[in-house]
Amino acid sequence: MHLELLSLTDFRSYSEVEIQLVPGGCAFVGPNGQGKTNLVEAIGYVATLGSHRAAGDAPLVRLGAERATVRAGLVRDDRKALVELEIVPGKSNRARINRADVPRAREVLGLLRTVLFAPEDLAIVKGDPSERRRFLDELLTVQSPRMVAVRSEYDRVLKQRNALLKTAGATVRSGKGDLRTLEIWDSHLASSGADLLAARLRLVAELGPLVEKAYDEVSAGGGAATMNYKCSLGPEAALVPDRDLLSAQLLEAISAARSQELDRGVSLVGPHRDDLVLQLGPLPTRGYASHGESWSYALALRLASYNLLRESGDTGMDPVLILDDVFAELDAERRQRLARLVGTAEQVLITAAVPADVPEELAGARYDVMAGEVRRVV
Repeated sequence: MHLELLSLTDFRSYSEVEIQLVPGGCAFVGPNGQGKTNLVEAIGYVATLGSHRAAGDAPLVRLGAERATVRAGLVRDDRKALVELEIVPGKSNRARINRADVPRAREVLGLLRTVLFAPEDLAIVKGDPSERRRFLDELLTVQSPRMVAVRSEYDRVLKQRNALLKTAGATVRSGKGDLRTLEIWDSHLASSGADLLAARLRLVAELGPLVEKAYDEVSAGGGAATMNYKCSLGPEAALVPDRDLLSAQLLEAISAARSQELDRGVSLVGPHRDDLVLQLGPLPTRGYASHGESWSYALALRLASYNLLRESGDTGMDPVLILDDVFAELDAERRQRLARLVGTAEQVLITAAVPADVPEELAGARYDVMAGEVRRVV
């Protein structure tokens, strides 16, 4: 799969831009602050309905505009598709596929698969557990678009249950509380949480060996990279991707944490409390890995994600690989290794401040980006 068209209206810094893209390497080159990352952010939005830089949609709409539009022309084998997204902060976004309206914007998920590596990915390795949970859940969504509904349901149940816990604690302590409603939400949380937890466990099992291999390739044998899922159920839990077993374990753990949850007014058990433990040898990367090791590990996570999606038998297509300001951070040896590793991708989109940052192996089409304008360099 590859992109042949990207068209933006009132997206970030762009009032209007249209770019014809080609397979192979495509490099967006220009000084910092000229809008290179805005282009790849728009492409990522088509694939995930989210931004790797912003938590909500409001920052994506150009200042002074009411809405933004992103159009992406996709080519898969001999078939083409045009995806159009209208982003309206505070309202439901609208989508069209081949000029036809679809009921929900999430209907476009799965048409475009991307793997995006950006400097912000260092937070996966060095940041809080929420960054690693987000990494897993976003990859799950790209791998299986139905996971959007699973994640939405879990978030909805968690929000409702937390709201109930905040009021239930005081009423229970006064002797007037009734926990029957809370018990219903316990059951909902265990059920939806088991769906999400089972999917994460399967993903970690598939991704682990690919991460180990990718780190070895990126770092040239710089250590054994491993990953383990740390669950709020505790070390004694049977962490197998069996939905019914996980639901029962979650319900039991929720019941055991009842008094603490009522005291604190928050849900203490569930996938929202879990972590992905990343290690180099016997030590966790967080707090122990050097900057170079952390950067290599972050690269390995994205390369492993790319290879996992590429090997998925149900899709038969390469994801579009996006490398946002990556090569400037790498020494010459790592730069060449990475270029060789991704050189077989059907399409690689690169952003760089200067042409020299783009490895020769990936020097395909070049687009100069300056002051909101994008020009193909012949």
